Amino acid sequence: MATRNRTEVTEFVLLGLSSRPEMQPVIFGVVLTMYLAAVWGNTLLVLVACSDPRLQTPMYFLLSQLSLIDISLTTIIVPQMLVHTLSVNRTISYNRCMVQLFSFMAVGSMEVHLLAAMAYDRYVAICDPLRYSAIVSRNLCLRITLTSWAVVSLNSLLYSVLVTRLSFCGNQLTHFFCDITPLLKLSCTRPVVNEMLIFTEGVAVVVSPFFFIFGSYVRIGVAIAHMHSVAALQKALSTCSSHVLVVMFLFGSLVHMYLKPSSSYNLDQDRQVAIFYTLISPMLSPLIYSLRNQEVKGALGRLFRKLLLRKRPAWISGKQGMPMHLLRSKGWSADTVDG
Repeated sequence: MATRNRTEVTEFVLLGLSSRPEMQPVIFGVVLTMYLAAVWGNTLLVLVACSDPRLQTPMYFLLSQLSLIDISLTTIIVPQMLVHTLSVNRTISYNRCMVQLFSFMAVGSMEVHLLAAMAYDRYVAICDPLRYSAIVSRNLCLRITLTSWAVVSLNSLLYSVLVTRLSFCGNQLTHFFCDITPLLKLSCTRPVVNEMLIFTEGVAVVVSPFFFIFGSYVRIGVAIAHMHSVAALQKALSTCSSHVLVVMFLFGSLVHMYLKPSSSYNLDQDRQVAIFYTLISPMLSPLIYSLRNQEVKGALGRLFRKLLLRKRPAWISGKQGMPMHLLRSKGWSADTVDG
């Protein structure tokens, strides 16, 4: 490929989702609504997992970490995107772009590792339930989480350093954040080293956890097929189905966006897939885990009842537990107390 004219880049222009001015308020409203829903839903899931005594298990510790990752992922991207949507100036400095690239890749890769850890947790719980408490502990989950953070941080740092060594032939990114695919597309020469890194490190960091998840669910499927208890079967399906849906959403997006050569990149399609991965999936994840999981639904109900009881007026709360004859002597009925 012929080398294009190189430019000393100090900032990038993020073109966003659309260049049509009349669409910007609509995009702003839709993205803001989805962002608030994602943050609120995942925050609620973290509160439930941390506060409910019945959810103090390794599985829900990992689920709370996954929710924190979803909050971080959207927050790395969406606030800046909202500002650029209603602004004429859509520039981002070179250094901020590299920081955003590193943060996005680290947090996104961490989500993959957490899903693999959750698959292992489900595998032990279903295939070896008698030894579950001895094998899987909160301490083990904490060690897995910290080790995964170290791995993905080093991997993301390597990617970011290699991107800083590229020469760019312009500064307009056909995207709404600094992602590696539009940066490689903007490079003056074909970034062979970076592409090789994606297909080698990408396989190790992203695809390997996928095969681990796949293998775990093959074993889980065999175990479920031999279950004779209807209650155990329903519980296994309710916890695993939520996880499988999230895994399908995530890995489908990642494979489409990253595991292909730069010559086949379609940046318009990639932007649409990126919206699904960075905004829609984090928004849907709390719904999937809460609506298809009876334990989470029960914990949410208990949390809301606690909040409602705290908001009851003190003079009503004080009547609960008073003998009925004393209430009647004060002119209060049972309906008044219950209301």
